[in-house]
Amino acid sequence: MNQEPLDTILELDGEERFDYFLDTVIEERDIWILINADNRFLKIVSDDDDVAYLPVWPSESFAAQYAGDAGGLTPKRLSLPEFFNKWVPGLTKDGLEIGVFPGTDGTLWITSPTDLKNDLQDEMASL
Repeated sequence: MNQEPLDTILELDGEERFDYFLDTVIEERDIWILINADNRFLKIVSDDDDVAYLPVWPSESFAAQYAGDAGGLTPKRLSLPEFFNKWVPGLTKDGLEIGVFPGTDGTLWITSPTDLKNDLQDEMASL
């Protein structure tokens, strides 16, 4: 993917990026996160400490662009079965939300792990 389409998609508003995320993840059957050298995933806590979330992306290229040159973060692929069976229960147990596809405008769609799983399953069922 060249840079222009990445930037165009990143400039979409949060809801449009959420829809793009759903479509792409259903097509590719993967979700992307960022991990550090210790294999720990990136978790972001809001400035007022009321929301902690795992940011997720629809492709490796978007995750890599978000990571940029900062702190040795690298994209990691999660298959949908792995995400549904391992990550959704773990994130729910830990009280973490999911930040779907952060964009250049600083906005993102925050949802519970269970709601994201349900949205993805609903979309797959409608195919």
